[in-house]
Amino acid sequence: MIRYTLVRGALLIAGLLVSSVLIFLTLRVFPGDVAQLIAGTQASPAEVEALRESLGLNRPLPQQYAEWIGGILRGDLGTSLLSGASVGDELAQKAQVTVPLGIMSLLIALLIAVPFGILAALRRGRVGGTALSVGAQALAAVPVVWAGMMLIVVFSVWLGWLPPQGFPRTGWSTPGAAIESLLLPALTIGVVEGAMLMRFVRSATLQAAGQDFVRTAAAKGLTRTRALISHGIPAVGLSIVTVLGLQVAGIIVGSVVIEQLFTLPGIGRMLVTDVGTRDLIKVQSELLVLTGFVLVIGFAVDLIHRAIDPRQGEA
Repeated sequence: MIRYTLVRGALLIAGLLVSSVLIFLTLRVFPGDVAQLIAGTQASPAEVEALRESLGLNRPLPQQYAEWIGGILRGDLGTSLLSGASVGDELAQKAQVTVPLGIMSLLIALLIAVPFGILAALRRGRVGGTALSVGAQALAAVPVVWAGMMLIVVFSVWLGWLPPQGFPRTGWSTPGAAIESLLLPALTIGVVEGAMLMRFVRSATLQAAGQDFVRTAAAKGLTRTRALISHGIPAVGLSIVTVLGLQVAGIIVGSVVIEQLFTLPGIGRMLVTDVGTRDLIKVQSELLVLTGFVLVIGFAVDLIHRAIDPRQGEA
C-alpha cells in the first residue's frame, strides 16, 4: 500500500506539472492583448509596450512560467493583471459559493443514483425498472443549461418556492438564505449527474447479482433481493467509489455553466469573466487549482478503492 501510494503520488505531481505547462502555453496562444485592454484604445504603441514591460508580459515564456510556478510553490497564486488583487484571496472568497454548491450537487446526485439505480436493477424486466432506466437515459441526455431553465420555470416562476438567481450579499452570515439560493443550482447539476451515475449503479448492481457469492447466498435460502442487498451492495459501493472521481469532474464543469445561469459569484463565473478580459495570471491559476482539485480527488478515490477492496493485495 505504501509503494502504491508513492507511485500514485508521483503520478499526481507529474499530472499537475504537465497540466501547468499546457495551461500556460494554451493561454499564450489565445488572441488578444491584456496590456492593450488595460491601456485603452487611445493609448499609443509606446504606452502599451511600456505597460506590457511593467507587467512582465514581454519576458521570455520560460521565465514567465518559472516565476508563476515558483510563486505557486511558495503559496502565492499571483495577482490580477487588471485589479492587482491577490488571486488566492479571490479564489478563497469565491470558493465559499462553489464548494458548497459542489457538495450539495454531489449529495443530490448520490441520493438519486444509489437508491433508484439499485431499484432499477432489482426491478429489471418489470414496468417500474424499465421506467426508471428510460427516465435516467432521458435525463442524462438533457443539457444542464436547459435543465436549469426548466427548474427555474417550475420552482421559481410557477411555484415560487426558490429564488431564480443570485446569492445573498450577506453571504453565509445568513445561512438559510445562502442555502436557499444554492438549492436550485445544486438540484440542476445533481439531477443530470445523478441520472448518469444511476445508469452506472444499475449496471454495477446487475453485475454484482451475477456473482457467485450472491448466488450462493440465494441458494442458502435468501431471496434474490435479500441476497443482493446483504452481499452484493458492498461490491456496488466499491464500484461507486471508483466512478465518483469522474462525477466530481462533471460537477466542476457543470458549475462553470450553472454559476453563469444563476448569477452565482463563484469560481466558475469568475473564470469566465477573467477569460473574457484576458487576465492571464488569474485564469492560469484558476485553471490549475480546478485541475489540481480533480486530480487530487482521483488520487483519493484510488487510495480509498485500494484500501477497501479485499481483492487488492499489498503493493
